[in-house]
Amino acid sequence: MNLDKVTAADLQPGLPMDDSGHSSVQRSAVRKLNAAGQQLDALLPLVEQGMAPPDVASQLDAIASLVARAVMVDADVAVASILHNQQRLPYSIRHSLNSAIVVHLLGQARQLPAQDVRSLTLAALTMNVGMLAQHQRLQDCSAELCSDDRAMVLAHCERSVALLQAAGISDTRWLECVLHHHENEDGSGYPLRKSGAQIPPLARLLALADRYCARVSERAYRKTMAPNLALRDLLLDANVTVDGNLAPMLIRALGIYPVGTYVRLLNGEVAVVAKRGLQSTTPQVEAVLCPRSGPLARSEPRDTRAGVHGIRDALTTAQAAALQAPPLRMEQVWGGRAAL
Repeated sequence: MNLDKVTAADLQPGLPMDDSGHSSVQRSAVRKLNAAGQQLDALLPLVEQGMAPPDVASQLDAIASLVARAVMVDADVAVASILHNQQRLPYSIRHSLNSAIVVHLLGQARQLPAQDVRSLTLAALTMNVGMLAQHQRLQDCSAELCSDDRAMVLAHCERSVALLQAAGISDTRWLECVLHHHENEDGSGYPLRKSGAQIPPLARLLALADRYCARVSERAYRKTMAPNLALRDLLLDANVTVDGNLAPMLIRALGIYPVGTYVRLLNGEVAVVAKRGLQSTTPQVEAVLCPRSGPLARSEPRDTRAGVHGIRDALTTAQAAALQAPPLRMEQVWGGRAAL
């Protein structure tokens, strides 16, 4: 398949030791991401309360550096963590961290200068500080927003910028991304109703990452989407909410079946995508559930290129659980690079 011409239809359907004797946990992408999340969870409330430490910029930069190092250790594990490392942090922190992983990958795919990638990552980490205290409550709410909550959501981009500026943040690219990450290509977004070329290029990347991560997260008010369907949804939304040139780029960066996606095989087995394959539709997978004998004692590699191990469809975590797939331990599939 030519991914430059991808279409919506294409998206259907004991510590381990390395060869040198060193603990591979030291090179765990998941451990770095969890450390980044814990540090962010301690720091952002201080920014929101106007109590940021004098070195807040350098502390945030160190957190962004942890994200970059995690992606460097293993980009596949970092992407899988978006789906399988969801319960260890509050939603507000987890979503920002997940978005930071995606924008880092998008920045690399666009071959952006290192400083632009860092500004973009920092913007992802801090984009929702303006509604941080209420974010989890809104996440858990299945009812329609009241007028006060809607006003808070519509104001959070500008409030986030004001809080960051009050904390001493002056990076224009960072602040522009935070301000504009809810603008839509057709001008229907907020807070300034900008459209098309009026939206800063880096902010368009952040908007795309933000929306993808929101779609695949477990939320009370909207049905969780399987990753391939979330990507298709963004592709269908191209030039309405997101830049039509960027949605296919996200698919190229993550793959049609992003690593970590649960898939059902033609023989009924449930597997998890462990690594991208040579073809976008035939990733490397590890079976975790047999329809006849139940959960497998250990994951088993399957070749999805032909025969009974071809992919029938993708599943959300809840759908996989309903089929009795066991909760996934990331280390089971990715070894020490996914160690907690």
